[in-house]
Amino acid sequence: MGQGTYREHYFHSSDGLLLYARSYGPPPSPSAETPIICLPGLTRNSRDFHQFARFLSTSRGLPVITLDYRGRGNSERDTDKSRYTVAVETGDVITACTYFNVEKAIFIGTSRGGLILHQLIDRAPSLIAAVVLNDIGPVIEIGGLLAIRDYLNSSAAPASWAKASAYLKTLHGGDFPILSDRDWSDMAKAIYRDDDGVPVADFDPAIALPLRGLTPETPLPDLWKSFDALNQVPLIVVRGEHSRLLSETTVREMRRLHNAMSAFIAPGQGHAPLLHLDGPRDAIAAFLNGLPRWR
Repeated sequence: MGQGTYREHYFHSSDGLLLYARSYGPPPSPSAETPIICLPGLTRNSRDFHQFARFLSTSRGLPVITLDYRGRGNSERDTDKSRYTVAVETGDVITACTYFNVEKAIFIGTSRGGLILHQLIDRAPSLIAAVVLNDIGPVIEIGGLLAIRDYLNSSAAPASWAKASAYLKTLHGGDFPILSDRDWSDMAKAIYRDDDGVPVADFDPAIALPLRGLTPETPLPDLWKSFDALNQVPLIVVRGEHSRLLSETTVREMRRLHNAMSAFIAPGQGHAPLLHLDGPRDAIAAFLNGLPRWR
């Protein structure tokens, strides 16, 4: 069992790696409501969704599952660093669905999680009942990716837990002026694990290495074909007001191409918005309220 509001789960990937997930609310089952599965960003983990998962599971009575990809959080680090890819992680999401006996789910994908959903719709479309894309779409702005590169490959780190919140605010405060001191503290607890009293980024450093080769001229994949496949499912896109990864132009084109997509701008937030805050939380709740009830 887990920590009061959630249960902890360990299961193996198809290539034998030990993976971790949390589940909130009622356990997924054929008689339960369609579960929500939350997919975090590149180096993030299930803790990013803790407050939002509690909200969804308590206010709506929904089963909610949050995942740690391989090499992140409580999941095992992969000895083969070449397997830290969207394709492999998509396979791990499919394995997680099998472990939890999930035949169909509402997926919330933040950044990397949204890229995984662009593959999942091609590989296992029957799993997807609806999608929330959090600050991600079929076009990734190179400027935003370069900013992530610089942040992740910086050698700096907070020297203590007392300094962790202020450190994050110094780095990201310009993109997140809406956040309170409590929000920065919560972010620090999600990003870092405790290593003998010192906060340490909770991911395998090898995950960030491929970003080092990025330049402003690096060509990025075009995901419009996969996005077209999402036209068959209900979709909402959340974009941070100050996002540098997902442009307003891309969101407009997504709305033009998707028959029934809705979009929400998270005020005072950058990449990627905290979904449990006022605004995005309520927009997603309204989106969920408008969905058919699957069993």
